[in-house]
Amino acid sequence: MKPNLRIVVPGLFIAFFLSVSGFSASDSGFASPARNDSVQASAQREIKVFPGGQTIGVKVKSDGVLVVGHHLVEVSRDSKLSPGEISGLEPGDLMTSINGVKLDDMSKVAELVKHAGEAGKELSITFKRGGQERSAALKPAYDRNDKVWRLGLYIRDSAAGVGTLTFYAPKEGVYGALGHVITDMNTGTPIVVGSGHIVESSVTSISKSQDGDPGEKRAHFLKESQVLGNVESNTDFGIFGKMGSNPAHSLYREPIPVAMSREVKEGPAQILTVVEGQRVERFDVNIIHVARQDEPATKGMVLRITDSRLIDKTGGIVQGMSGSPIVQNGKLVGAVTHVFVNDPKSGYGCFIEWMLKDSGAAAQHNLFYNLKAV
Repeated sequence: MKPNLRIVVPGLFIAFFLSVSGFSASDSGFASPARNDSVQASAQREIKVFPGGQTIGVKVKSDGVLVVGHHLVEVSRDSKLSPGEISGLEPGDLMTSINGVKLDDMSKVAELVKHAGEAGKELSITFKRGGQERSAALKPAYDRNDKVWRLGLYIRDSAAGVGTLTFYAPKEGVYGALGHVITDMNTGTPIVVGSGHIVESSVTSISKSQDGDPGEKRAHFLKESQVLGNVESNTDFGIFGKMGSNPAHSLYREPIPVAMSREVKEGPAQILTVVEGQRVERFDVNIIHVARQDEPATKGMVLRITDSRLIDKTGGIVQGMSGSPIVQNGKLVGAVTHVFVNDPKSGYGCFIEWMLKDSGAAAQHNLFYNLKAV
């Protein structure tokens, strides 16, 4: 498989929704930081984290109601239309309010649509597209078959799935997981998180990866009443939030140092992940390429599974493994993020440096300094 033809797939929500598109390295609005090795080394020594590897269940609600498609409403024997499409709303738009009522629960939509339909009035919809706030006027249509008023839209406000915990930073009380953004399965739109939480999960079986067909972990949620942490943000580098203690099944009794991106070397390393039940195991990998990044960007390294135990069990990297910590020379260096579809023993990883930044842990230690917006 030629390197420039690699198809990659991130490995997150294997049971409930899955984004199959790879993510290009993102551009940043920052100039390259001027390095001061003594300052950065001091800050680095202050950050110690517990590497994860535990399989987690993730539940998130979007900060509004997401439009995922249009549908036609039969208003008469000879006429069908979609009021939502007519209004200009598109898949990927995030509706935040209707007639000034904040959409913090999708159940509010039906009642607002019914009232407007019966009154013969238009709805004033506020929505976001590409980060910008917009508005639309929409007049509901009466479905002659189901006897209800409709928008002519498919909508969603929540998602759930299974991934892997990357780290817990005890001093800062935060965690990071997944290593890549959660997107809506229909539109590919990154989910703007309104609320969410993570819980324990147990791997029940694995579908092995084969060339051209990435496998997956099959898992179910456990102890849903025992929330491990909340979900506050969903970024290019995963999900992040508050966590009060190191979750069960950790391989570490004490936190370990983290490595900055410039410290990561080509050569042997280990990943931590679960292939059965809740037991976290170490598996050997080889980091075969390291990208030099002075600012946040995805796909920081290429790794290849070398551990025959993992290859026998999974065929390589499988969906649901994203977020699995990468440890090299006693330091947490990054997380598994993508599998190469045509070569599932290989995939991408991101640097832990960027996950720490998005979690807020790095900022608490002044790790990212001397950055100037241009």
